[in-house]
Amino acid sequence: MGVLALLWGSSFLWIKLALQGLPPAWISTGRSVLGALVVLGMCAWGRHRLPGTARTWGHLTVAAFFGSAMPFLLFAIGEQSVDSGVAGVLNATTPLWALVIGLLIGTDRGLSPIRLGGLLVGFAGVVLIFAPWHVSGLASWGAVAILVGAASYAVAYAYVARHLSNRGTTPIALSGAQLTAAAGLGVFALPFGNTTTLAITPTVLAAITVLGVFGTGVAFAINYRLIADEGATQATTVGYLLPVVSVLLGAVFLDEALTFRVVAGMAVVLVGVAMTRVTSRPKPAPPVDPALHQPAV
Repeated sequence: MGVLALLWGSSFLWIKLALQGLPPAWISTGRSVLGALVVLGMCAWGRHRLPGTARTWGHLTVAAFFGSAMPFLLFAIGEQSVDSGVAGVLNATTPLWALVIGLLIGTDRGLSPIRLGGLLVGFAGVVLIFAPWHVSGLASWGAVAILVGAASYAVAYAYVARHLSNRGTTPIALSGAQLTAAAGLGVFALPFGNTTTLAITPTVLAAITVLGVFGTGVAFAINYRLIADEGATQATTVGYLLPVVSVLLGAVFLDEALTFRVVAGMAVVLVGVAMTRVTSRPKPAPPVDPALHQPAV
């Protein structure tokens, strides 16, 4: 979990470094291509078969648009004017958007008072970070792009749960197929990138390589292994570590301002996310007479 948090949390640092010589469209497509190659290689090694029906690939293309191509591009666009640490904090709002979407489409009806309070607290943390009433507030089109990217992840989660959860394909094979579809979608965005500012320096090349191979490909594989070993609920707790990693790395390696307002906003967002994940405990089952459950012969 610590390695996964470091890989995903550092992605915002690598995006910021890659922007020194690559346009956003090239960054998003490059990480999709490299990530797909890594995961597809793992699928080949483990003999995991990719989906074979056009219908499944159609669903995967939609999931790839909202879960990879679109947020990858929006985060790169947003970090042109937003610090990498702040981008990581805004990314932590994905569970809040997921709850809103679940309520809108009717898949999440258990909105208890504490979960509603968590939703309000979480978005209050976002407002605290933006501080639109303050001269030095962070409200900008770049920050809005990052928030839309976080919401896009939530859309993808809901879509995958509804259309791809029972397709008879292993999760890592679905991941490889999704990244492949995202790479294909990214190709259409390449002509819109501003190539006049291309500067493939060793730093830029290292940043996009680490972002694609480790921050995308290897991170996907570790995430699925974590889900298999610890369960989906336990695996989601890594989300609480990502903004902490992004803020610390941005402050240490990019000299980004570690203001009290951003740190306080991060804490408020994470508290709100934690509150939205509180569910009512089922009533304990009545005691059972052991004599009624003899071991089978």
